[in-house]
Amino acid sequence: MSNFVKVASASELAPGSSKKIEISGKEIALFNADGTLYAMDDTCPHRGGPLSEGFVESGVITCPWHGWQFQLASGECLTNPSVCQTKYAVKVAGDDILISV
Repeated sequence: MSNFVKVASASELAPGSSKKIEISGKEIALFNADGTLYAMDDTCPHRGGPLSEGFVESGVITCPWHGWQFQLASGECLTNPSVCQTKYAVKVAGDDILISV
């Protein structure tokens, strides 16, 4: 069973923005892509780049260090299909953004 933890307020994460959060020692990237929220591990598996500092376009996050790309909805790596990024369930309750841990 998943526990959801409040990580941010919806009002502080505008569409097109991202934020790095930490839960139980894990760095997680939180994205608002055109009003849909996504969360995945913040560390790119290629060379450890911070995905929360990357560029989001058309539901894809591009790592700022070496350009690896990941589908926000699935975590699938478009650059290297043998890799998949860990995703976390996200829900909104009022103005609270919650992530499953």
